[in-house]
Amino acid sequence: MQPRNMSMSGVVDLAAVKAAGEAKAKAEQARAEAARQVAEGGAPASAGAVPPSALVIDVDEAGFERDVLQLSAEVPVILDFWAEWCEPCKQLSPLLERLTVEANGRLLLAKVDVDSNQMLMQQFQIQGIPAVFAVVAGQVLPLFQGVAPEQEIRATLAQLVQVAEERFGIIGIEVDPDAEGPAGGPAAEAEAPAGPYDALLEAAVVALDAGDLGGAVQAYKNVLADDPANTEARLGLAQAELLARVRDMNPQAVRAAAAEKPQDPAAQIAAADLDLVGGHVEDAFGRLVDTVRVTAGSDRDAVRVRLLELFEVIGADDPRVAAARTALARVLF
Repeated sequence: MQPRNMSMSGVVDLAAVKAAGEAKAKAEQARAEAARQVAEGGAPASAGAVPPSALVIDVDEAGFERDVLQLSAEVPVILDFWAEWCEPCKQLSPLLERLTVEANGRLLLAKVDVDSNQMLMQQFQIQGIPAVFAVVAGQVLPLFQGVAPEQEIRATLAQLVQVAEERFGIIGIEVDPDAEGPAGGPAAEAEAPAGPYDALLEAAVVALDAGDLGGAVQAYKNVLADDPANTEARLGLAQAELLARVRDMNPQAVRAAAAEKPQDPAAQIAAADLDLVGGHVEDAFGRLVDTVRVTAGSDRDAVRVRLLELFEVIGADDPRVAAARTALARVLF
C-alpha cells in the first residue's frame, strides 16, 4: 500500500497530551527564547539537546504515554509496528531509522514490537505489518502499511514535518551530534540513581515484553505490597490484569453474548474489557454504567468493581474517567 497524503481530517484524538493550541504555544515560546538568547549575543541553550541515537527508540505499552504521547507535543513521532518474523519489516525499519536521523531532530521514530505489545496493536487496529503511523500533539495520523519506495516515504515524512510545524507549531528537538548516547559518557553519568522499586518495576516491564502477564502482575503486586500508593505500579497492574483477562477471549463470542444478554453482568463485563483494549474507552465505561443501572446486589457490586478497575487502566486524570464517575454516582445514588 502506498503512503497516503497527509491530512488532518479523520485524526484520532488520544486525549492524553496537551491540546494542539498548547503545543503550538509551547513551541512558539521556545523559538522566542532562542531568538532572545541570540539577540543578546549568545547561542541558544543546548541543555535539552539529544544525541542522534536518541531519535530512534523502542517503545512498549508501559512507556507509551511518556515516550510517544508526551513527546509528540515537541516532535512528530513516527510509530513503526514490526515483528522479528516479518521480512518486509526488515526492509522498512532500517530505512525509517536512516530518514529519521537525517531529519536531525524534526522527527522521532518509536518502534513497536507487536508480539510484545498486543494491546497497542489492537488499539491501533493493526491488520498487517509493517504498519506506520504518526503522532502529532497527541493525535494519530495513519501513514501507510507495507513497504513503499524510499522517495515516496521521504515525501510523506517531509509533509508530516510541514503539517506539524504549520498546523501545530511543533518544530522538533535539538540534536547534538557530539553528545554520547545511553551506553556511556556524560549522558550515562547524569542518570538519576535507581529508586527503591525501580528493579521491581523494570522486572514487570520485562515480563510484559516477554508475554509473561502472570509475572508482570506479581511484580506490580510486590511493589504495591510495600507502597500501596505507587502510581506506576497501580497503573501497570491494572493494565497487566486487563491483558490477562482478554488474552484468551473469543471476541466474536463475547460480543454475541453481550448482545443477547444485555442484563447479564458477566457478559457485559467481558465485553467492556474488549471495548477498552480496542480503544473504545467511553463505550466500555458506558456499558458498565448501564449494567449497574439494571442490576442489584452482588451482581451490581461486581460490575461496579470492574468499572473502578478500568478507571485505573486509563488514569484518574483522564476526563473520560471523571465523566464516568459522575454517571456512576448518579446511578448508585
